[in-house]
Amino acid sequence: MMEEAIIRTQALKKSFGEFEALRGISLEVPAGSIYGFVGPNGAGKTTTMRILTTLTRPNDGQAWVAGHSVLEDRRAVRRAIGYMPDEFGVYEDLRVWEYLDFFAACYDISENERKVLVADLLELVDLQHRREDMVDKLSRGMKQRLSLARTLAHDPQVLILDEPASGLDPRARVEIRELLGELANMGKTIFFSSHILADVEDICSHIGIVEAGELIMQGSIDDLKLQLMAHREIIITVMNHEQAQAVMRLVGSMRNVVAAEEIIPKNGRARVRLDFSGNDEDLSKLSRDLFEGEIAMLGFNEEQKDLEHMFMRVTRGLVT
Repeated sequence: MMEEAIIRTQALKKSFGEFEALRGISLEVPAGSIYGFVGPNGAGKTTTMRILTTLTRPNDGQAWVAGHSVLEDRRAVRRAIGYMPDEFGVYEDLRVWEYLDFFAACYDISENERKVLVADLLELVDLQHRREDMVDKLSRGMKQRLSLARTLAHDPQVLILDEPASGLDPRARVEIRELLGELANMGKTIFFSSHILADVEDICSHIGIVEAGELIMQGSIDDLKLQLMAHREIIITVMNHEQAQAVMRLVGSMRNVVAAEEIIPKNGRARVRLDFSGNDEDLSKLSRDLFEGEIAMLGFNEEQKDLEHMFMRVTRGLVT
């Protein structure tokens, strides 16, 4: 059972002509979470976000943000969210501070309040030293940070961000991730799409995996890893093939060893890979049994499965 959801969709469907962009997506985003909406290009991520932000109406289904229906209470939804699309937009004739001041004014924030607000937002995204620069002179990473600051002008409960790290260099991607973490610590719920799996795994508490307009699975990252990676992968390194065969014979009758195989020798050494279903105590016992069986181990390691392993396992491999 997931925590109380601040974003919820029920059987969302959307077609463009004969193309079915969404095929009954039902997702739940827990309040206070950083929820990564993961999938290949064309999977339906942006269409879902446009529905959540009231920019597109579904053909069927319903969605709620902060308790408000996106179909019946669009104004309340827009007050509750800060939306950052995947394209920055053109604001060539505005300085950085003017850009934020303009959006704050759109929310009827008074001029005196806007001065303090703009200064605070620029400090939050580390752009105070560029406040007098023209927007079009900023790097892409700086534009992304400025766009993120703009979504915060009215202090929304929920941030909906479409590919916030797309097209950024590695340093700028790290900066965006750190900023999202800081915003989550401030109590914001963050719902963002990405096909950059490393970015999602580093920061998200929850994920939803979408492909071809369908939600394949969702939940906390830890729960999904346990669900998808039921067996732990243990790599045992020994001196040679004969030792590897000794390992195979020893573990063959162990109840927690689901499968075992010798891996092609590397650098003259041999390795055995085990699919292991036991807990940490069982794993410790396995190590002791190998030692008592006079196996001269050079290495005994558990392979850590990352989000890419999960994604490839539940999709048909359409990573882009």
